[in-house]
Amino acid sequence: MGEIIGAGLIAHVPTIVLPEATRRVLNDGEEISLVPGLRRLRSEVLDRLRPDTIVVLDAHWFTTVEFVVAGHARRSGFYTSEELPRGMSSMPYDFPGDPELAEALAAQAAGRDDMWITAVDNPYLPVHYPTINLLQYLQGDERWISIGCCQTAEPNDSLLVGTLLAKAIAQLDRRVVILASGALSHTFWPLRQLRAHEASDPRHIFSDRARSADAAVLDAFWRGDHAAVIDDMPNYLQVKPEARFGHYLMMAGALGGPKCVAPGIAFSDYENSVGTAQMHVWFERPQHGWTGW
Repeated sequence: MGEIIGAGLIAHVPTIVLPEATRRVLNDGEEISLVPGLRRLRSEVLDRLRPDTIVVLDAHWFTTVEFVVAGHARRSGFYTSEELPRGMSSMPYDFPGDPELAEALAAQAAGRDDMWITAVDNPYLPVHYPTINLLQYLQGDERWISIGCCQTAEPNDSLLVGTLLAKAIAQLDRRVVILASGALSHTFWPLRQLRAHEASDPRHIFSDRARSADAAVLDAFWRGDHAAVIDDMPNYLQVKPEARFGHYLMMAGALGGPKCVAPGIAFSDYENSVGTAQMHVWFERPQHGWTGW
């Protein structure tokens, strides 16, 4: 029987793959905390847990009429970002997939009239940098698969995908880590102001309202009160969390939804990236399970 052995809300911002000297120039001479945070996640968490598969809930992979999971046996190639080719250009990647898990997840939605999930193994299916940017820091010998965020989904739809993912994992002999790869509040500064707000200090986050809303979410994480985050989603959506927080909601659904009691552990500071809020938050599986029973 498979199990989810850990999960995290992980920042994937382009800055993390820039050379250290460039990161320091952008950040008033200091290293951003996201990079050592990723290294600690590999050495302190993934090396200890040794997952068979890492599932990335990718906040840049937008689908429309269904959720899609990558079903490839292996993905390899070179990635150049259409968004920021100056910083993410011809990046090599090579990782094994988990088509059995992808197909098991798609099968969970078969015959339902409230959910549609398709596993796709087309070799030309694009891959996105919320997956690619994590590899150089977190990739070991485990399998990696990605799931997109459906842009027409409501919060309950994303929670349901997570629930079905947990059921699919339970059917297989897998130790799985889930990474919700995306930001908290996510509003960029306008172009002509943007370069004055590249440093990581959270005073550069787009608005006081966004910082306050993020603080409420993080406070609930530290308490393990995922029900509070889910219940307050209509209000949090007003500060435009990345992907309508679909990456987090899928993760939360897999961990028990509003019944999840796993407290968050900070693996970085709360940081700015040109107006958006970024942080690594790890959720260790509680001794009595994700829902405390």
